[in-house]
Amino acid sequence: MGQEISNIEFSAEDYAVFQAHLRQETVLLGKMLNSGNFDDQAHVTGFELEAWLLDHNHFPAPINTTFLERINNPLVVPELSRFNIELNGTPQSLQGFALSRLEAELSNTWRRCLHVAHELEATLIMIGTLPTLRNADLCLANISPFKRYLALNEQVIKARSGLPIRLDIQGRERLIVSHHDVMLEAATTSFQVHLQAPAKQFSRYFNASLLLSAPLVAIAANSPFLFEKSLWDETRIPVFEQVANTGNDAQSGAQRVSFGSGYISTSPEECFQENLASYPVLLPINFHGEASELQHLRFHNGTIWRWNRPLIGFDAEGTAHLRVEHRVMPAGPSISDMVANAALYLGAACFLANLKTPPERDLSFETARDNFYLAARDGLDAQLQWLDGKQYNVRDLLLDELLPIAAQGLKMLGIAEEDRQRYLAILHSRVRSGQNGAAWQRAYIDAHGRDFFSLTAAYLEHQYSGMPVHEWAI
Repeated sequence: MGQEISNIEFSAEDYAVFQAHLRQETVLLGKMLNSGNFDDQAHVTGFELEAWLLDHNHFPAPINTTFLERINNPLVVPELSRFNIELNGTPQSLQGFALSRLEAELSNTWRRCLHVAHELEATLIMIGTLPTLRNADLCLANISPFKRYLALNEQVIKARSGLPIRLDIQGRERLIVSHHDVMLEAATTSFQVHLQAPAKQFSRYFNASLLLSAPLVAIAANSPFLFEKSLWDETRIPVFEQVANTGNDAQSGAQRVSFGSGYISTSPEECFQENLASYPVLLPINFHGEASELQHLRFHNGTIWRWNRPLIGFDAEGTAHLRVEHRVMPAGPSISDMVANAALYLGAACFLANLKTPPERDLSFETARDNFYLAARDGLDAQLQWLDGKQYNVRDLLLDELLPIAAQGLKMLGIAEEDRQRYLAILHSRVRSGQNGAAWQRAYIDAHGRDFFSLTAAYLEHQYSGMPVHEWAI
């Protein structure tokens, strides 16, 4: 969905032609996978970071068009709303000081973004849900002026037969909101980590990503408030799931945003077969390249937002590859925190994917899914079931099991010892202190009262310092 489109109105013929291409390319994908056409060697990572533009009062600043023109950087691109942008990282081979390189590049891009924002009398913040966001900010006047977003809004509402989107979240408090457009989706910003894995092992990496989603969303949680209501520790999860569902998907039992429907049993082709069978075409854009480029299949996949999404890409030489887009983690609180989260995911996924006995045999998909929503709701206080069938506090699970296997996995990948020690130490301290972004925000409100402007100002000050969140004072 980062790809611009040429029109926003579609005919029945457009849908029929797109569907025919989609069927053809889904069959072709199976043949390509069986023929060994996909990269079977590389381990590569990258990221997408969504951020907020703020004015001097800490309200959203709908200026991303001007901002993007001013910064003129291909790594910085638009998002759904005029007050959000997305920062991308150059793909890094997972070896040596890859993690440090990711942090250095993101830090440099972020500093440049802050400089440009300040020139526009604005600033930037990395946070899952913005505490000062108002319901009125999420209106079509603030949608980014790109045809892909206008078409997405029109087609989602059309699929719902014009019925409003209803948000109903029961957390520590309850929030009920209705909208007649998709702009509620802009209330959530993420740090999405990409993991390209060898094609023959991709199913194992994908299943490991599902297993790890619960502890990752717990340790990274940074979204406890929306519209001044205290909700889940990671409120992004229920918001995005409820907002992006369409009427047709609800009737078929498939949701556009979900944890998925199961582990991959034999081939990643299963996910794309499910895309074809269970998800109506949302945007029937017809491309003119070769079928082997899989453009329709890849575009349709971009309108289905599993929390772990399989992606197909091509390198500069035209070789196809498979990667997991791990979407569970929020933006923030600091750049070092986010790279540390990525280190945990990448290392633990590598370790689990290379175990002789696949760990998904010991934890049902249904349990992994239940774990995920418990962790999103309760953060570092969540109780999760693990591979031995026992219940664990997620903090104990992280300290005793997952951080050690992440260290081993990063070593297996060839990540430098200095990087391994630096980023895993940040995570150890965060877990031992119990202070992730969500916990810090809740503690600040408990200590200073329900002043969400003060909360945002204090959060920004700490974020500017670059310190990891476990070092932030209340």
